Amino acid sequence: MNWILAIIVSASILLTCNTHSHSASAPYKLIVGYAAINARVSPLWISEEQGYLAKYGLQVEQVYLRGAPTLVAGLASGDIQLGRSGGSATLAAIGAGHDFKIVATFSSRNSYDLIARPSIKRAEDLRGKKIAVTSIGGTTWMGVLLWLEHFGLDQQRDNILLQVLGDQSVQMQAVETGIADAAGLDGVFSKRLKQKGFTLLGEYSDLKQRIVGQAMVVPHAFLTQRPDIVESYLKAEIEALAFALAPKNKPAVLKTLMKRLRIDAAGAEEGYQDLLKGVDRKPFPSLDGLRNVQRMLKIRTPKIGEIKAEEVIDSRIMRKLDESGFIDRTYAAQGVILK
Repeated sequence: MNWILAIIVSASILLTCNTHSHSASAPYKLIVGYAAINARVSPLWISEEQGYLAKYGLQVEQVYLRGAPTLVAGLASGDIQLGRSGGSATLAAIGAGHDFKIVATFSSRNSYDLIARPSIKRAEDLRGKKIAVTSIGGTTWMGVLLWLEHFGLDQQRDNILLQVLGDQSVQMQAVETGIADAAGLDGVFSKRLKQKGFTLLGEYSDLKQRIVGQAMVVPHAFLTQRPDIVESYLKAEIEALAFALAPKNKPAVLKTLMKRLRIDAAGAEEGYQDLLKGVDRKPFPSLDGLRNVQRMLKIRTPKIGEIKAEEVIDSRIMRKLDESGFIDRTYAAQGVILK
């Protein structure tokens, strides 16, 4: 009898030690880069602030890089494991020989208003003018090209200069001071200029085409080696997205926007509305959006037209999370009902 008791005690001690060892295991260190600062990026920040990354065993360093090309370089070198980038920069990188996959799309629609200086009253007045962008080949560049297409304008034919100046706040200042004549800006920035008498040539909702605005991009090698880490990260961001969209959490989200975007309460409210309208509730990779981006890019770089867009998309993890009920449960826990 005593020997049986000894075995049970020994087994209990071993189980306790194993459990302690597992719970005390070091979090996986990860560097996540992003190349845009706007309200739709807030789930990235919230995933850290609300502890969702730690919940899934991740220690993440979030690095802001000015421009998608710099982010792409970091992903290609292996210094950055995951990136928040647009479809245009991703396709350009793949066309240059990099092996990247898009595993999620957090924003698959145009989010930029087209705002211009007060002297510009109509879209036709943009002929011969300068339009600010973050980078050539980036998401704001794509947004501006879509606006030009929408208004029947052509960059080359109409002698329109796309001027690389910096992020959204820098572009807003450039339009305000006359360094640039127009820019494609998020509502939180365009509405500030509109209040000062600048011309809103078009609101983002006027453009219906799907694009890939905010995608989660992963080097194929890392996705193959550590799909568990990519899944854990997506879980954390989806939980943060559900948190951000829940009305009960609006005060916390506004606080994050004010801090991260360095804006006042009124600006944060505008950003919050942009967030509600601009993000995909279930961030599946958008093949239609990527093909539309490819359509625009191949005019400038024909080689990009040779890429098989369906091979860039890897939706396995998102399908797993959706089919398992994880996404629906996550939103339900925040009191958000998905339609």
